[in-house]
Amino acid sequence: MNNPITTTISQTNWNAVSEQLHAKGYAILPGILDAQTCQALTAAYNDEALYRKTIIMERYRFGLGAYKYFKYPLPPLIQSIRATVYPKLAPVANKWMEVLHIDKHFPTDLAALHKECAANGQDKPTVLILKYGEGGHNTLHQDLYGDVYFPLQMVLFLNEPGEDYTGGEFVLTEQIPRAQSKAIVLQPQRGDILIFTTNFRPVKGSKGYYRVNMKHGVSEVKSGQRHTLGIIFHDAS
Repeated sequence: MNNPITTTISQTNWNAVSEQLHAKGYAILPGILDAQTCQALTAAYNDEALYRKTIIMERYRFGLGAYKYFKYPLPPLIQSIRATVYPKLAPVANKWMEVLHIDKHFPTDLAALHKECAANGQDKPTVLILKYGEGGHNTLHQDLYGDVYFPLQMVLFLNEPGEDYTGGEFVLTEQIPRAQSKAIVLQPQRGDILIFTTNFRPVKGSKGYYRVNMKHGVSEVKSGQRHTLGIIFHDAS
């Protein structure tokens, strides 16, 4: 499992990342993937042997573009990234459950989470690669896939904004109870990893913590092509 990328991930200041996740519901890990790795992952989009299912987004009114779900076994690099990051995020997820008084505790390793998923009939991988061309976009959504879901996920950015494409910002919306929605617009660089909440985060108020629901999507790509790799930790039914 050890390689330069997972070593870089392991050496990340995860205390700072955790603080960002608690404060904002997202955090960016800059420059984790080198250009060669990004190019290799982008090229893998055309290797149909890697995937179990392709979704043409406009058929389902999800947006404009396409994404493909990997099949098991995942490519070794993707599996190692998924397995390396998950234990770093499990304490954050469990803290969120605790402060929101949700009766759920996540295991410390990914294999144990997948055992829970399998017991619930969720045994299909949810890792996916997405491709958008000019006009491409992704409507606001949440990636749940079943009753067992991990509340954090991540996106690996494989193209350079401003060079490979324009537009295509990553958008988060935050629905604060009894208030208007807040939009958060991000533009990570090639090689960055964005970690963000799958569907909600806790916010501390005057009477304790309350739940803020969040969705994510992608704004319209104005030119070029945009590829990303989405890593969701729970499996699908």
